[in-house]
Amino acid sequence: MRSIPYRKTDAFVEGASLGNPAACLFPARGQEPTDDELLEIARRHRGFVSEVVCCTLAESGSYVLSFWSSACEVDFCGHGTIACMHSLIRTEPALFDLPEIRIDTRRKGPLTVYNRIRTQNAVYVSAPPARQIETGLSCGEAARALGAREEALDPALPLGCVDAGLVTLLVPFASLEDVIRLQPDQDSLRLFCLAHGIGIVLAFSLLTSQSGRHAHTRVFAPRFGYLEDPATGSGNSAFGTYLWENGRWDGSGIAIEQGGAGTVYNIVRLSREQGDILFGGAAADRIVGEYLL
Repeated sequence: MRSIPYRKTDAFVEGASLGNPAACLFPARGQEPTDDELLEIARRHRGFVSEVVCCTLAESGSYVLSFWSSACEVDFCGHGTIACMHSLIRTEPALFDLPEIRIDTRRKGPLTVYNRIRTQNAVYVSAPPARQIETGLSCGEAARALGAREEALDPALPLGCVDAGLVTLLVPFASLEDVIRLQPDQDSLRLFCLAHGIGIVLAFSLLTSQSGRHAHTRVFAPRFGYLEDPATGSGNSAFGTYLWENGRWDGSGIAIEQGGAGTVYNIVRLSREQGDILFGGAAADRIVGEYLL
């Protein structure tokens, strides 16, 4: 039996919000779990966390991250990156005062982590380079996939599809209440996503529950074995690209609230710096120990 340093860390926590949990593994060099073992670990975490993150230290000195849901390896996981790197920076003296840390991700290549723990208790991550995707979907098809009326969508804004780590369908709603009350069917939405090559679906309104916030989002990810993600880095990064391209954001720092009915909304922060979308937030370790494999 092997033991691996383990932390269950909640990302994008703010105030009384619960954040989005990730299970973070930090194996010693040469003790890394196999892909089959990582997938099995993620399956055992189903219902406890959305994703498992494996963080290894390469011979080059760079940290390499891979991401696993209960269904498969995930191309990129924003909240898992925030959780892992926030926890690592706070507990590694050699990292705590570094303003930037270069990391590698198995499927999306190198990214930069910006350490702002001293000033904001937050880390920011440069999202993978975004690309616009043409889906050919109509507003009616997108609304029906979410179990909503086409009339509920905002006619002033288009559907969007952006890959900023995960292929994200962006669906604009006119009413905050219509977004908060969405209850899509998981199996139907999963089939819709598979049929159209979509990773996640982000529904949003530019109306918010509190002043000082830029938008309200909800993110659905049935392809990865669960219906809803409570706080999302990659999805909100895609949303940042959408806002910028549609003239709804000037690139300055903004707060996005995320969540459905009956929840304290989580906060994902976005900024645009030197042409890159950065997403960030705080995180909190909840369980620290060893995972026995």
